[in-house]
Amino acid sequence: MVSKRFNLLKLSLACFIFIFASGFTVIGHRGDPINAPEETFESFDKAFSEGADYVELDLHVSKDNVLVVSHDRDLERVTGTSEIVSEHNFSDLAQLHQKNGEPIHSLNQIFEHYKNNPKAKFLIETKKTKKGNPQNMEALLKQVIDQYGMQHRVMFHSFSTKSLENEAQLMPDIPRIFIAGTTKRINFDILQYVTGVNLSSNIVTPQIIDTMHFMGKSIYVWDEMNESPKKWNTLINMPIDGVVTNYPATGNEYRELKDQSKSEALNQNVYYMSSQKETIYENPYRLIKTGKKVNPLDGYHITNIIKFNGEKYVQLGENKFANATGFNSEYSLRDLRQYFGSSAIFRNQQPNNFLYSDPTDPNSIVNRMEINKPQRIITIQKYGTQTWLKLKNGWVNAHNVLIQLNPESYFGNNSLDGYQDLPRGQRIKNIDLLQNFAKLEPTTNQTLKNADLIRDFNNFYVDFSFNNDNDSINKI
Repeated sequence: MVSKRFNLLKLSLACFIFIFASGFTVIGHRGDPINAPEETFESFDKAFSEGADYVELDLHVSKDNVLVVSHDRDLERVTGTSEIVSEHNFSDLAQLHQKNGEPIHSLNQIFEHYKNNPKAKFLIETKKTKKGNPQNMEALLKQVIDQYGMQHRVMFHSFSTKSLENEAQLMPDIPRIFIAGTTKRINFDILQYVTGVNLSSNIVTPQIIDTMHFMGKSIYVWDEMNESPKKWNTLINMPIDGVVTNYPATGNEYRELKDQSKSEALNQNVYYMSSQKETIYENPYRLIKTGKKVNPLDGYHITNIIKFNGEKYVQLGENKFANATGFNSEYSLRDLRQYFGSSAIFRNQQPNNFLYSDPTDPNSIVNRMEINKPQRIITIQKYGTQTWLKLKNGWVNAHNVLIQLNPESYFGNNSLDGYQDLPRGQRIKNIDLLQNFAKLEPTTNQTLKNADLIRDFNNFYVDFSFNNDNDSINKI
């Protein structure tokens, strides 16, 4: 009997289309803060050279209404001198220097420095108090953006809903992103005047992303300054629109890997029809093992297939991927049970005995099956209307061999039972009849089965015609 692992909840099969991965925007968090002092020209330049599309910077307002680039209102952490930005004129603040010798910069100075580099773009975070102070920050920001013509080279993000609302009124064409450390802060009022949400990596899920995308909002991810490059192994699996990262080089590397792949959305139950265990990876790009395996006859619900570097990988769950070979739709399960645990033999009566390294490539012939030497079927793969069998030295088309059914349980499946459970018209006709007779025990049930086999064998010569064009593969 089929293993109990076959008991999966029935889900409908959805249509699927191949789409090219659209990639995501890489934003250097304060530039490249790992390799240079944050929010300096050096830090920004490193981030851009490493492939960042944007660099993120923070703004405060000085006493004389200059937009000052700094994450902290107190400059002690970055300059070693405790000065509150709002309590000093910018001319005084500009005397303070970071570890690389660069002074504290104004937004005007940043834009002046990069004005002739159209690839230099900026994600600007407005820092405001809970009461919305300073009140004039957004007006000052618009003034500087207009002065340097940076309307198409900036985006805004902020924890301050008031700041985002002001920006929506003053600069409605510039993207505005709400930063949220918890989904409790996201509501319909906020979503009315923002174009996207920037979520902590601790709370983002594929379901949240799908919901935001359905509402027409982009999703960016950030990591609270405790980021590890290892998080990319799971983050890359999500359909994010952008990431604010301390490691722009790593972000760009994964972005390029994802851009080289194709994604196929699926909603399908499958079974793993192979006697070999298959490794489960965190993603198909780096093939980092999860420590888990796909076992023979395991059933899964898959949501995506990724094509990358000439291989296909099925997504078995969140951050779980495996090579797609051997996974077959639940709708072909009954037909393929006849092969699972059986052996294939070539007795020189079929059109050819070619073995292929790749069943989807008719030019990948690597060997031939030896005559009259049965081989255990290792893996079964359905391609369109054709069934392919993986043997020790390659793949063979099931039409080109005889099948020796196995009356014994093999990983919970009995191929002879699988054969008998099908209506006669759906059974394979190319069975190795005499070999199967030798294995059957002379019981009443087996006598009935023998009679069925004889009828099937006789019908084989009447009804079955070999497909001489069996090297023509239905490619997917």
